[in-house]
Amino acid sequence: MTGIDLVNGVVGAVFGMVFAVLFQQPLQNVWFRIRRRSATAVRSMTYRDDGVPHSMWSTFSIGPLHTSALVVEGDGEQAIAPESVRVRVLDGEVALPEEMAPWREEIAAEQEQAEATGTRVRVWNGPRYAVEGLEISRTALEEHPDVRLLLRPTDYYTFLAAQQLDRRLPDGSTPRGRYLDPDRPLDAPAFLQCSFGVNVAVVTADHLLVVSRRADQVRSGPGLWGSSVNEGLSRHIDSAGRHAPDLHDVARRGMREELSLQPHEYSLTLLAFVLDVERRQWSAHFTAHLTDLTGDGLRSRISHGVADRWEHQSFDHVPFRPADVVAHLLRPDRVRRWAPVTPALFHLALVHTHGRGAVERAEAQAVRRLR
Repeated sequence: MTGIDLVNGVVGAVFGMVFAVLFQQPLQNVWFRIRRRSATAVRSMTYRDDGVPHSMWSTFSIGPLHTSALVVEGDGEQAIAPESVRVRVLDGEVALPEEMAPWREEIAAEQEQAEATGTRVRVWNGPRYAVEGLEISRTALEEHPDVRLLLRPTDYYTFLAAQQLDRRLPDGSTPRGRYLDPDRPLDAPAFLQCSFGVNVAVVTADHLLVVSRRADQVRSGPGLWGSSVNEGLSRHIDSAGRHAPDLHDVARRGMREELSLQPHEYSLTLLAFVLDVERRQWSAHFTAHLTDLTGDGLRSRISHGVADRWEHQSFDHVPFRPADVVAHLLRPDRVRRWAPVTPALFHLALVHTHGRGAVERAEAQAVRRLR
């Protein structure tokens, strides 16, 4: 080897080390992002022992309790940091296809008629958001989630029209059959996803889980048992037309309006993003632990008045232990009366506090006792 060759080798090694130090981290970040986003665009299949393919996208269930909730991101053990969630509102309102547009006009006419005749209170056509997409990547070293939520403006009447997923179109098909593929649940047009909300599992200072029963007069899930707090995104309230909504702020608004709780009275943790595949409704799942307020204290607080009292007709308090919560979920009089995303919410909240092993053991034992 000549002296020139030796010098060239040393220079090359130095440049290689500098390149690795400067560019390794960015390249890792890009690779994780491409890997995860590509996975959502490819039909995800696995095979049973008998060789029959089935989708890996399974909805949440515990024994006889089956739901339409698909946990898209989050396992309960690892919290999703506020700074890891970026929300972007795209330009242009959602438009229904030509064959579904008359459904929205019908709803508007019905509401005007109801107000004119006094047969019922008119539903306000409030400004909402539709989900254009949810993009998920991972940080390179810790593999923490990095979430980008893409929204478009829409309104409540468009949401009601789009909820008629099984109504027949002029050609005899349905929106569900025409626009949705059950094997690719994340692929859906924004006009069929005109709902994004937050659900919070609230645990009191004396370790009681707050379980609510929705009022009979609400349009979505009347009479069903559900999360402690449920709040939908509002363009009017959460953005005021000037900025993208903050999901933690929406959860705090729900805590204030439904339970009269202020931010300094609890810790709030984002656990997951969940899709109700049957209704095409998205949710961010949170858990909130009250610092000082007990179950009795919360009952007293609610009795003094809450802003949205009409949304719930009753509350239960369940010991926040895996066996107790799972037994409550599987009660014969409750097992088919849960709002779709609630069992997954309570499961994730239990995992975050007690660990996956303890929760799964409790679920397995509860299912065995039912056999």
